[in-house]
Amino acid sequence: MNRLNCLFAVLIVQFALYAPNAEAKHPAASDKDAIKAVIEKAYVKGVHIEQSATLMRGGFNPGFIMFLNPDEGVQHVTLDKWASRLKPPAPDAARPKVKSQIDILDIEGDAAVAKIKLWRDGKLTFTDYMSLYKKNGSWSIVGKIFHRHARR
Repeated sequence: MNRLNCLFAVLIVQFALYAPNAEAKHPAASDKDAIKAVIEKAYVKGVHIEQSATLMRGGFNPGFIMFLNPDEGVQHVTLDKWASRLKPPAPDAARPKVKSQIDILDIEGDAAVAKIKLWRDGKLTFTDYMSLYKKNGSWSIVGKIFHRHARR
């Protein structure tokens, strides 16, 4: 076999070995887009803009837990308890101006973690860390911890 054929064969073997791993190491754009959509619709819009338990529940897993870190120690809140606190504004009421930014999105198989910054009316209000799982082709938020920024 001449050198050119040998080099070509080596490249084919390397490509065959690398290609299956490339997808595993680099999540599909569709997963990234799906996670961003869940966060935007269920969390940003559902919780912070519309305060809609229906929108919220559309993207949160029923077993969801949110951890809080008050002075008296770490506590947790279930999805049902959090959803019951939402009070939708009147249809003609002004909504807060909410902006979100996903700083980190790390996906491995059917698990993901996202770091989200959220501004309300121009003020950085929360930095959230959310955990998500993919089940039956759909992503849902299963856990959340957060930092509430000082109100100015």
